[in-house]
Amino acid sequence: MSDDTTTAVHETDTATVPAERRRRTGGRGGERSRKPSGAKYLNLVNNLTHTELLSPETLDDIHETSLTILEEIGMDIILPEARERMKAAGADVTPGSERVRFDRGMIMELIASVPSTFTLHARNPLRNVEIGGKNLVFAQVASAPFVADREGGRRAGNQEDFRKLIKLAQSYDVIHMTGGYPVEPIDIHASVRHLDCLSDIVKLTDKAFHCYSLGKQRNLDGIEIARIGRGISMEQMEHEPSLFTIINSSSPLRLDGPMLQGIIEMSSRGQVVVITPFTLAGAMAPVTIAGALVQQNAEALCGIAFSQMVRKGAPVMYGGFTSNVDMKTGAPAFGTPEYMKAVIAGGQLARRYGIPYRTSNTNASNTLDAQAAYESALSLWALTQGGGNFVLHAAGWSEGGLTASFEKFILDVDMLQMVAEFLTPLDVSQDALALDAVRDVGPGGHYFGTAHTLARYETAFYSPILSDWRNYETWAEAGRPTTYDHANRIFKETLARYERPPLDPAIEEELDAFVTKRKQEGGVPTDF
Repeated sequence: MSDDTTTAVHETDTATVPAERRRRTGGRGGERSRKPSGAKYLNLVNNLTHTELLSPETLDDIHETSLTILEEIGMDIILPEARERMKAAGADVTPGSERVRFDRGMIMELIASVPSTFTLHARNPLRNVEIGGKNLVFAQVASAPFVADREGGRRAGNQEDFRKLIKLAQSYDVIHMTGGYPVEPIDIHASVRHLDCLSDIVKLTDKAFHCYSLGKQRNLDGIEIARIGRGISMEQMEHEPSLFTIINSSSPLRLDGPMLQGIIEMSSRGQVVVITPFTLAGAMAPVTIAGALVQQNAEALCGIAFSQMVRKGAPVMYGGFTSNVDMKTGAPAFGTPEYMKAVIAGGQLARRYGIPYRTSNTNASNTLDAQAAYESALSLWALTQGGGNFVLHAAGWSEGGLTASFEKFILDVDMLQMVAEFLTPLDVSQDALALDAVRDVGPGGHYFGTAHTLARYETAFYSPILSDWRNYETWAEAGRPTTYDHANRIFKETLARYERPPLDPAIEEELDAFVTKRKQEGGVPTDF
């Protein structure tokens, strides 16, 4: 994949440098083209020792309290078929009620069958991703109702911007998957929206993707589109997960009909389910982070256990999305110290159960500013230290998830690549220790012209997409461009260079025929 043109800048204390020297730009004074990154960021592994925020005793307390909730309080299960399956598995279903309670032993027995690692297959095998263990996978922003860039401002989601965001996701190897719809294209009728969107994703990318659990038929259509895209049989697909869905509990302590139906349709066919309670402390969960984690864990274990009732060994992830709200306004807050604690603690819980861990790169900023950067940086720090395996909303999330931002996408890609570089093991080979180079230079010399430097200078360090390293005078003469300016320019340049990945004409023909047929059948029923 091609990387971006970037701007390089050097910053110095101009008060202590002579004027003639200050005006020199040096070799990194202006904009330059970067070399393609190739497949450098395709498979990321986090070998860092994970932060243990909770002691073994407090981890046990959260675990046991969450099981007590499932035993004594239970969950409202808003789908008769799901309640029947739960009852058959041994759950306590209250007659004439939606309330279901679960024995802790049954829960633990069921979640023990969840695979600790699995492969999620893309139509291009080079884009397959390994989920679980120490693997780290990034997916772009998903499900935003609005989209924004500097020229167009904030606007309702539409098909043109949807396609542009999908193309951006294809353009960077560090974005391993597309997630859901990066923005909801409301100019496509809801009855057929999933058909157009998933067809576009298959054609415009060769990466693994997502379908929404918004009713049985949408799941079935998504599964068939993924199967066609890979050019395989349904039997093969059931043994090679090729699609994932996000299942959000309706916190507190509810799983609604479409979510439960999604678990049934996806898990029964061996596809990936990501159980993610939406637990905001102080609103849909207790105001204490510990209490919110207890509720998150109870809801997650319930959904995970149900996936195993549907099909033992079905691939599933433990999703953590606990954050807090602004207690003055009720607005969600992200990238906070509380969010960081919840992310790290959630990782400990997921590892306790041996289940892959999903988390998110979040911020609540309304524009591309310092808040957007530092809240995302703190989110990435927490999920890296917390052992996240799958990161949804990794690039482009703005305004607490309400807006998909083109410029924020570029900023996030830069930060994700920095995370990937940080996670690359430090080379301490004899050659890297550079004893011969030190001998050659000796005291008081420099290393610019040594053979050791010349053999490595092009790839020695990470070259950021956005950082502006020119000195002050050169930067000022260039019009004082900001990070926002660079990100705006770069996303446009990236789209201009986009090339659609190859797709077998027979597969594209079959895909088009399926979409046309389903549209002629009316897609899915809607009330408008």
